Amino acid sequence: GELRFSKLVQEDSGMYQCVAENKHGTIYASAELTVQALAPDFRLNPVKRLIPAARSGKVIIPCQPRAAPKATVLWTKGTELLVNSSRVTITADGTLILQNISKSDEGKYTCFAENPLGKANSTGILSVRDATKITLAPSSADINVGENLTLQCHASHDPTMDLTFTWSLDDFPIDFDKSEGHYRRASAV
Repeated sequence: GELRFSKLVQEDSGMYQCVAENKHGTIYASAELTVQALAPDFRLNPVKRLIPAARSGKVIIPCQPRAAPKATVLWTKGTELLVNSSRVTITADGTLILQNISKSDEGKYTCFAENPLGKANSTGILSVRDATKITLAPSSADINVGENLTLQCHASHDPTMDLTFTWSLDDFPIDFDKSEGHYRRASAV
């Protein structure tokens, strides 16, 4: 036998039991039904408040409210409704992807979520920074055993961001603390 529900409501939640019986006996089977009903809620997963992005780069901004049934998602920049274009993509799960970022993309981005039980929104502020670029790359070299060598690496970066250089050998990070002076990190002047 089957038990069919039309238009479930939260009060339908509970433990259901099926009983099958004949002259030889009775058997039972149980199943718990949880009817989810939740207006969109961003408390657990708000849009990131401060969203840094690199000029000419790409940024991915998730919109993940808790909601049951699943919420419909819209994005705005300020008061402008965003739609898919060559630079703007809103994925099926509500994630906003901006490509080829420029200074004009800075501003407040708001994710609006709605389902039959309610609405909610969450906002983040996108700030565009200059991308970090290597301005002087290390040069390849053939050096004799026993000689000393200094490899240089310089980069330009947004002054509001910290810049850290790391070095690796054959894709393994160099541990300067364990190299017993063989490798030394020199600071640029």
